[in-house]
Amino acid sequence: MTEENIILIKQIKSLVGSKRNQRLSVKGLGLKKINHVVEVKNTAENLGMINKCKHLIEIIEEK
Repeated sequence: MTEENIILIKQIKSLVGSKRNQRLSVKGLGLKKINHVVEVKNTAENLGMINKCKHLIEIIEEK
């Protein structure tokens, strides 16, 4: 069994005034509002969404 790496992500800024693709990336990661923390798998798709909106979120921990 291979264990997937997990990344903890926290939203630190509001989505107001951001571009549509950035808002969709934040929603796709499962974040709903400021200071909300979620766990996502370390996959190429998730890393791409993180890269699109890196100024709106903060990576807390990589497991």
